[in-house]
Amino acid sequence: MKYYKITAIISILILIIAGFCFYIYQKPSNGLLILEYHKVNDIDNDEYTIPVKDFTAQLDYLSAEGYTTISLMDFIHAKKYGEKLPAKPIILTFDDGYEDNFTNVAPIVNKHNMKATFFIIGNYINKKDYINWAQLKQLQNDNIEIGCHTANHLPLTTLSAAQIQNEVKLSKLLMEWNGLKTIFFFSYPNGMYNNTAIQALQQNNYLAAVTGDPGLNTFSTNPYLLQRTYIPRERFSLLGLKLRILKSKLFYYFHINQH
Repeated sequence: MKYYKITAIISILILIIAGFCFYIYQKPSNGLLILEYHKVNDIDNDEYTIPVKDFTAQLDYLSAEGYTTISLMDFIHAKKYGEKLPAKPIILTFDDGYEDNFTNVAPIVNKHNMKATFFIIGNYINKKDYINWAQLKQLQNDNIEIGCHTANHLPLTTLSAAQIQNEVKLSKLLMEWNGLKTIFFFSYPNGMYNNTAIQALQQNNYLAAVTGDPGLNTFSTNPYLLQRTYIPRERFSLLGLKLRILKSKLFYYFHINQH
């Protein structure tokens, strides 16, 4: 008899938790969701690579759920001038600047009439499997937002203040001197940051930066510590996406490491 009571209590608790999570997932949050991707192709089989079919299905799902993609500049502009964002705003970001971002990601994003932001490692441009200069210029002309991911992809928290300055400054100058439009946005390598890094970004005229910390963003969020939701390769791609979004909403709801 005691066993059945315990089982019943556990079952009720599971139902309550599941119901609460469903409520949080469906509840309008008034927050900006930023997704973090890396590669999209059918060749690599690592954690950072989403198969083309899965990525397409994820964008189909986001569209069906009423999400509207915006750029980081859209967000900063709305924040500065008090403009309203779409009902369910989302930013698609891609780190490192892999060549498949040009060959696979951009065409799929454009086909869905969406926007995206690519964060580029300055000294990796033109290297094997990475985007080249001509591709970057074409992406900017096609309204893909380009940002910096440092010069050499070194975790900034392991560097001196002078080294941090070099990483955030030289990558920006390199891209601008090679004909790209002004770079205003930054992604911290491995999501690692400190006050020295933030100050270096401000000194070099960056407007915002993304972290690896899950959650949602509002106009009150520190623009140099934007919350971002990591999307890895998973066996059940859509379920994984939904669970990652749920995690960010729960972190936001319970104010866990929100900036």
